[in-house]
Amino acid sequence: MKALQKLPIGIQDFQRLRNENALYVDKTAWIHQLITRGVYYFLSRPRRFGKSLLLSTLRDIFLGKRALFEGLWIEDKIEWQKHNVIHLSFGKADFKELGLKEAITLQLGDIAREYAIQLIGEDIANQFENLIKGLSKEKQVVILIDEYDKPIIEYLGKEEIPQALENRDILKIFYSCLKDLDAHIRFLFITGVSKFSKVSIFSDLNNLEDITLLQDYATLLGYTQSELEHYFEPYLNYMVQEKKIDKTQLLQDLKQWYNGYDFSGENTEKVYNPFSILNFMKNRQFSNYWFSTGTPTFLTKKMAEQQIYQLEGIEADEISLAKSNIEDLDIIALLFQTGYLTIKEKVAFDIYALDYPNQEVKDALLRFLLVEYAHTLDSQTKPLVSKIQRAFAKNDIEEVFRHLNALFAKIPYDIFEERLESYYHSIIYLTFTLLGYYTSAEVHTSEGRIDALVKTNENIYILEFKVGDTAENALQQIKDRKYYQQYESEGKPIYLIGVACNQKQLKEYLVEPI
Repeated sequence: MKALQKLPIGIQDFQRLRNENALYVDKTAWIHQLITRGVYYFLSRPRRFGKSLLLSTLRDIFLGKRALFEGLWIEDKIEWQKHNVIHLSFGKADFKELGLKEAITLQLGDIAREYAIQLIGEDIANQFENLIKGLSKEKQVVILIDEYDKPIIEYLGKEEIPQALENRDILKIFYSCLKDLDAHIRFLFITGVSKFSKVSIFSDLNNLEDITLLQDYATLLGYTQSELEHYFEPYLNYMVQEKKIDKTQLLQDLKQWYNGYDFSGENTEKVYNPFSILNFMKNRQFSNYWFSTGTPTFLTKKMAEQQIYQLEGIEADEISLAKSNIEDLDIIALLFQTGYLTIKEKVAFDIYALDYPNQEVKDALLRFLLVEYAHTLDSQTKPLVSKIQRAFAKNDIEEVFRHLNALFAKIPYDIFEERLESYYHSIIYLTFTLLGYYTSAEVHTSEGRIDALVKTNENIYILEFKVGDTAENALQQIKDRKYYQQYESEGKPIYLIGVACNQKQLKEYLVEPI
């Protein structure tokens, strides 16, 4: 078989990617649209979504490196002119060790030396202005800013908020010089993970166009279905032969695991997470590649504090998705901006229905959220969930509840005392959603809400949990409200399970088959 092209895992520099003949999904048609339609842009996308490679590609276009674009869409579509480029990356800036001002000064100094420009003074805004004017004497300058929000999102823990606010104010002053330099700037592109700092930091830039939710740029980053099947066809065919699997099924599994990101809600094509796809093609097995590169402990702590655990069916308007108050972060907006939620559909003029983008994100986020709620380690909760899953498969209800009680036993007593019923519901929801069967928690019916529903290959289980009540009453509620009726047509044995919860354990349960 013909050797597979190198995968660009970890390569964020466009010139290196092309020189090493690594695979490049051609996005230059969208880039052409950017550079010919406007000047000032802002784009928010989740981490590991190709933002740094996009800026590197823009840099090489504006540096006039046509040879790097041989065979790409843009090669013969523009007049290749060389511009001076200021490329700042706060992901590479050592602001934690040096302080933000010093880290910015060092980056500006490196660029100034590259172009033989002398920076004057110690004020970073003056240095930035001095650099822009110095580089635009013959031709307008291009400014590319990567991870603009890194000096802020690194300090979102409760005790670190003062540092986040200080860095936000420093950045606002730093960028303030741009408002009077329009004549010197050919193109400005700013990227980051979040939008919550954009309004306060760039308030002076009235002409900054936010393309984060625009339909025209919804597929600028990430891979579409057609791109996946075209550019990765050799890898897909290799896997089909190696593993002797059906290609159609492989594509369906890939879509379920890694597709689902929608950045406009305007019936645009959903995109795949590029980092996960590249790693899947390399390792040829499904795993939580994207999630494992940055466990969101800050987010899961916030979610647990606010008793947020069920994210399906959430609706939000465009303004709330871009909230910018660092002192009082909107957790739903933050989950959306960081890629743990995406747009499912646009339900009204500016109202979006949100959901998990795919199985990778849902499974991993719920897993780490269960760790937070259960006050234990992932290495302990994951085996417990697996044991519960196997117990259901064996129809061993006694074993199911033995493992559930082991999970509840790890939660501090004072938490149960403070919010007993809500905590039971959250743990049950997270655990049963993670089981991996056709499992649902808090299922709504015409007669009420089923606490938990589990379908294995052989059986169906309907569970009702009562806090401070009896298992008899829990079981009776299932029967009185006929929760089982809609599942009788499936032809499987149905088990009704009423559970009594008391303090830190599931005190008793009753099982009744239908």
